[in-house]
Amino acid sequence: MSIVDSMSKVGVYADVPNLYRTGGQRLQYDVLREFACRDAAEPLRLNAYATFDVDRAKRDDQYRGGALSFHSKLRDYGYKVIVKEVSGDSDERSRDDALVDLAVDSLTQSERLDRVLIASGERDLIKVVRSLQARGCRVEIVALDDCSPELREEADLFIPGHLIPNLVPIGGRPAPAKRDEWGEVGSRVRGWAYWFEQERGFGYMRFLKTVDPGLWLTDARHPDSPYETAFFRSVHVPQHVRAERLPGRSYVFEFTLEPSEKNEGLQATEIEVVAYLSEPRAELGNAQQSGAFQRRESGTFRSGGYQRRDSGGHPSGGQGQSGSYPRRDSGSHRPVESQHDETDEVFEDDDA
Repeated sequence: MSIVDSMSKVGVYADVPNLYRTGGQRLQYDVLREFACRDAAEPLRLNAYATFDVDRAKRDDQYRGGALSFHSKLRDYGYKVIVKEVSGDSDERSRDDALVDLAVDSLTQSERLDRVLIASGERDLIKVVRSLQARGCRVEIVALDDCSPELREEADLFIPGHLIPNLVPIGGRPAPAKRDEWGEVGSRVRGWAYWFEQERGFGYMRFLKTVDPGLWLTDARHPDSPYETAFFRSVHVPQHVRAERLPGRSYVFEFTLEPSEKNEGLQATEIEVVAYLSEPRAELGNAQQSGAFQRRESGTFRSGGYQRRDSGGHPSGGQGQSGSYPRRDSGSHRPVESQHDETDEVFEDDDA
């Protein structure tokens, strides 16, 4: 099956203050545009809602120059920049005004749009999402460290911005000159644990290797899938990660890709947590009642295969033991994914 260009009409509405506050100080807005138009969609609207502290600008030339340069760069990328001036204690009110502008603009302009991408994690946008959907628009949410669980559930597609290749530069390094470095051996990427065998101390990460239309093709074996997988051992996972949350999308991991110790595939090492996605209130309440949630400092990798080691220093049930690894198809390094769909909630609600 081939992916057909959609020629959809798309509108992008970026809540710059929210993105900045939640880890997007160095967010690449040209990559955000590329992601929104990944299926050859036409960007009819590209709106960026920003704030500008007029009092600070009067006394801080560096702030003033940096803000104006940033706004100019956004315009170079094709964005219309809607600036709200803030001053002292009016900052929060001005941010609310910017959200109102985003809501009004997206609704009034939706008549000509097939798809709307909102880059924000604000819970106040839930009703806006519902209204856009009622008007026939598909709504996508891109957010970073602090996104309302309820907003994620309302979207037709939600993706943490950290998972989009090169949207947020890795670590303290600048954005790569060659953006195809993401996903190559030796590079650092971000993904989530989609399969995990706690008793045997290993699992598989999935990451988005390229920005392509088929985001719903999460089975990396599909020829049109933009995803790739990487084997990992639990000894490489930070100790504060809660075992009961794996596999799942609660944790967004950053890791280095190395040749697999098992076969021709990839292996994730030097694993770090870059974001934690909170659960919807209903799920959180159910988990608390069942005892699945503990205080974070105690809910670490202390049970199952996380502390047991064989004589070679590997997790018990490691390489070479019968039943240690999931069944593979045709010698692939990837597990047969259809067996684990119940834990593999896809970004899009209708594929969850």
